[in-house]
Amino acid sequence: MVCFRLAPVPGSGLLLLCLVLGAVSSYALELNLTDSENATCLYAKWQMNFTIRYETTDKHNKTVTISDLGPATYSGSSCGDDQNGPKIAVQFGSGFSWIVNFTEETSFYSIDNISFSYNTNDNTTFPDAKEKGVFTVSDHVAFRVPLNDIFRCSSLLTLGKNDVVQHYWDVHVQAFVQNGTVSTKEFLCDKDKTLTTVLPIVPTTVPSPTTTPSPKEKPEVGSYSVVNSNGTCLLATMGLQLNITHDKVASVININPNTTNFTGSCHPQTALLRLSSSSIKYLDFVFAVKNENRFYLKEVNVSMYLVNGSVFSIANNNLSYWDAPLGSSYMCNKEQTVSVSGAFQINTFDLRVQPFNVMEGKYSTAQECSLDDDTILIPIIVGAGLSGLIIVIVIAYLIGRRKSYAGYQTL
Repeated sequence: MVCFRLAPVPGSGLLLLCLVLGAVSSYALELNLTDSENATCLYAKWQMNFTIRYETTDKHNKTVTISDLGPATYSGSSCGDDQNGPKIAVQFGSGFSWIVNFTEETSFYSIDNISFSYNTNDNTTFPDAKEKGVFTVSDHVAFRVPLNDIFRCSSLLTLGKNDVVQHYWDVHVQAFVQNGTVSTKEFLCDKDKTLTTVLPIVPTTVPSPTTTPSPKEKPEVGSYSVVNSNGTCLLATMGLQLNITHDKVASVININPNTTNFTGSCHPQTALLRLSSSSIKYLDFVFAVKNENRFYLKEVNVSMYLVNGSVFSIANNNLSYWDAPLGSSYMCNKEQTVSVSGAFQINTFDLRVQPFNVMEGKYSTAQECSLDDDTILIPIIVGAGLSGLIIVIVIAYLIGRRKSYAGYQTL
């Protein structure tokens, strides 16, 4: 954890800011506001990122994901006063800002309004934006929390309005801290309540056998990308089909890219692509560099809701798929299977991925998988043909010798 003590914030004492940097995830922001008596008056810890769709100069729609929030400033954050409620204000990147306002009621406080602003004059992030300027989206949340509780939501929360989708997770916030002490009593979001619900056990006298899922059609191919302060840093194009076995029931799920959110982060030695939707909390693809000259898929983590309401979670950080030289992309058009565990496999279709050294937002030369390399079939076919011919000749020779031997015996 890296902590900074900044200059006093007017009306709210000192501001203590802590940035927790994860190995492959987005920044976790931790904010502790103190009043004039140096007592904590507002506490918040959360992760967030943003997906923005904009129109390009050639009249196409383009999507960027903002996940690298550092370095950030917190000018305007306040514990509030008699006229104004508490506020968290964050500024980062080239013209990005995020503000959340809180209001107090008798025995509750509300997460009242969340606004996000972005500047398409930033040519690094929006190099080909048709409309230039500062755009703001604002959402009236009005989410109520008991006054003495800390709000907690580990699950992924999504706000979507106009061309912006905001993602939040691992959220802890108490806007009105009493007596300088952050509460240990948690008020959970609905999604976290679902995770703690115990499903009823239905008695049965007949053990249920493992069912075989019906075949699924080929999934639609989606295009995903991750953007940091230097521009696009990760590209991925693929159709994804999930094979899940849970409680002896097997199921096949095709991921629909049109209803799937994506985000991630890029670092010198690791890169993350995270997919999420209404049923998928997260599906993480973690890439790593090996021997300083190649990359590969090292880790897959998934947590999702099944049709019966239960949560299916699997993680494997010891994989070795999609290996290719740094500075190139990996491509496999044929169906390929990533075996994460005995209960979870991912079938990929029309795959192309480049998690490092993306130049000008485009794929580099691809290294194809062996399944796509048809040239290897030529020597195999020729060899098989020659072997078959030799076998035929040997059999004919043996038959001919046997007939000749039988003729001599008759004489």
